[in-house]
Amino acid sequence: MLDYIALGILIFIATSLLFGAIAILGIPHKIAVDRNHPHQDAIYYAGWVSLFTLHAIWPLLWIWSAGYREEPGLRFSQINEDTAINDKEVAKSSDADSDAGQPDEDITDSVTLLRHRLEALDDRIKRIERAILGATEAA
Repeated sequence: MLDYIALGILIFIATSLLFGAIAILGIPHKIAVDRNHPHQDAIYYAGWVSLFTLHAIWPLLWIWSAGYREEPGLRFSQINEDTAINDKEVAKSSDADSDAGQPDEDITDSVTLLRHRLEALDDRIKRIERAILGATEAA
């Protein structure tokens, strides 16, 4: 009878350790998701690899996920055409208006569109330069 109780306790401890190890491997991934880390998937899969290496690489995963912090002032990826100051509505010709006899207007529209894109890029470059100068002056 005592053998069965000891076996039950042993199985309970083994399953508790297994589920505890699985719960621990998800911590770096949760940190990465909270911080909007660009390598969330890699951290998730490396956590599972860490389970099979008995969590030998887990501290590295924790440092990898906790070391990233998204700074609100350095989000250059959010700068798009809609945020440009000099965005202008470019008149686009409809399919019904485009005839074979009007290639000059199509070229003019293309040039206008390219000029608009160039102005938007110039504005982005100026704002990025100002942000870099502000960051270097603050440091």
